[in-house]
Amino acid sequence: MSSNNYNLSLKQKLDFKLFNVFKHAETQIHELRYLFWEATLRCNLSCLHCGSDCHSSRIEKDMPAEVFLKTTAEIADKYDASRIMIVITGGEPLLRKDLEKIGTELIKQGFNWGMVSNGMLMTENRLNSLLKAGLSSITISLDGMKEDHEWLRNTQNSYEKVLRAIKLLAEVDNLVFDVATCVNSRNIPLLEELKSELIQIGVKKWRLFSITPIGRASEIKELKLQNGQLKQLLDFISTCRESGEIEANYGCEGFLGAYEKQVRDENFFCRAGIHIGGIMSNGDILACPNIDRRYKQGNIYQDSLLDIWENKFDILRNRKWMKKGKCANCKQFKYCKGNGMHLHTPDQDDVLYCHYEAIVN
Repeated sequence: MSSNNYNLSLKQKLDFKLFNVFKHAETQIHELRYLFWEATLRCNLSCLHCGSDCHSSRIEKDMPAEVFLKTTAEIADKYDASRIMIVITGGEPLLRKDLEKIGTELIKQGFNWGMVSNGMLMTENRLNSLLKAGLSSITISLDGMKEDHEWLRNTQNSYEKVLRAIKLLAEVDNLVFDVATCVNSRNIPLLEELKSELIQIGVKKWRLFSITPIGRASEIKELKLQNGQLKQLLDFISTCRESGEIEANYGCEGFLGAYEKQVRDENFFCRAGIHIGGIMSNGDILACPNIDRRYKQGNIYQDSLLDIWENKFDILRNRKWMKKGKCANCKQFKYCKGNGMHLHTPDQDDVLYCHYEAIVN
């Protein structure tokens, strides 16, 4: 993309209009396809950018497995479980000793299941037991070469442990596996070196994203991309995809204008509350676990998740209320719809971050 050409082509505008029709239909149907479960707030890292602030929340007890599995059983009774992916997150899920028991039961109920992990506790024995329990997908976080990864994760010797996990996972056939990298102003100069490292290990899929200014991340300047670095990141991803050496994708962070489909497989579509639901560690029913927890829709200890999914989530499915602040007069709102849900809070009258604005300015 030319550095001074950010206008959408006629073809792109038509593509966005057709995609809007698709998004509207999907929103009306709102079929549950992904269910995130925050299985624990315990964590063995203290990451600088943590949105849930797991370190200060370790005293909260994990949700009992039977409580979660009762909810998934109700879902399986009503919906086709084979069309719903259960994604276990945290905190750090591997701190739970009962993941295999939970995974085995999810498979019996008809679901596929995966997890998001920092990889610190992944060993060959643990991986084999998880695979036997039906683990079908996993994302591992690696945030640069040793110095930058350990700075972000705020833990010494974490780089080697994560590399060990990635090498183990790269050797497993029939496992959907990707590496996720939080790109920031410190590690962006070394992405080419990190890419070479991942390719050498055998990683096929690489998801890169910029850090949302929420939680701890709002307080540390180095976490934010500065002065054209978002465009630099998108150009890097586009080049990776063109070369075919590794399948790089930009995360579902926000609307990217003319970069759409250059850096990911489909146009931007925030599916929180539309295809994605979530159960937090305390039982709160949310959507994507990254959104502000004040948008909760109920709690599984008092409410039926099925009832909530089918009859609530209005604020996530009808986002006309987002047309305020800088979005009020933006010509891209018809395509963007206010950017990602995680970039809004109930007490702010503006989006926390606009990717399109960062690209064109």
